[in-house]
Amino acid sequence: MTRQVIIDTDPGLDDAVAILFALSCGAFEVLGLTTVAGNIGLERTTANAGGLLAAAGRSDIPVISGAATAMLRDNIDAIVVHGDDGLRGLKLPTPLVPAKADAVEWLAETLAAAPIGSIEILALGPLTNIARLVIHHPSAAARIGGLIVMGGTIDEPGNAGPASEFNFASDPEAVATVLRADIKTTIVPLDVTRRVRADRDYVEALRKTPTGSIAADLLTAYLQDDKQSRPLHDPCVMLLALAPELFNIEFHRLTVDLAQDADAGTLRKRAAGSPVSVAMGVDVQGALALLASGFA
Repeated sequence: MTRQVIIDTDPGLDDAVAILFALSCGAFEVLGLTTVAGNIGLERTTANAGGLLAAAGRSDIPVISGAATAMLRDNIDAIVVHGDDGLRGLKLPTPLVPAKADAVEWLAETLAAAPIGSIEILALGPLTNIARLVIHHPSAAARIGGLIVMGGTIDEPGNAGPASEFNFASDPEAVATVLRADIKTTIVPLDVTRRVRADRDYVEALRKTPTGSIAADLLTAYLQDDKQSRPLHDPCVMLLALAPELFNIEFHRLTVDLAQDADAGTLRKRAAGSPVSVAMGVDVQGALALLASGFA
């Protein structure tokens, strides 16, 4: 049976690979893509989401635009990694269906209409949409079957601050709101995602299918030194959802640093923190093999 999922995303090169995998692997019924400002601004993340669906021949799946700004802070971005368009110049088809508006209302309606626990959310960007769902529609948020989040770091250095990861640093208040909510949440932090990288031979081997060729183009743009990709952060969310046995999951109680400095978004282990499942290890070769199989 396929699992019903909603992908909350800010595409982004690695987001795009993760989305294509979810569409191609046959394990997920993707109900919609909700977009958020993150790697780049909301207008571009929304356009990229629609373009990915058009490229994959899946314009039956709706795109619903969400938060253009963080809850209480100025936006940050990752243009230095993903380029001004989020895809480093890779051209996607024009979206065939206009994006809908108000991701939070759409999430609430979709969750309320489905059996409790039947829909999972795979969150690849800042958690602003999910936090606003928790605040404005707590009964709908309580119906989420599981939330898997790419974000944070436990023992690894940060990529936005000394110990803060980009998604969590983008909206620390949203992270705190979500972690305090009664939602079964699993975090995939930099401790795992930095281990999972693709080399050029791996990338070229994906070119067996049309969708695999798009993924290969995206990963080529994501190569860090023309030999190995940057970390495949967001695909790890899909891989954990599909094969949790590939990951070492630990239980931690965590708080979120809400400082107005470089520590914003840092996760801290505290006895009074929120209970969270955290992926702390990964079978790298197994994860890469599973990712490639989704494009075969």
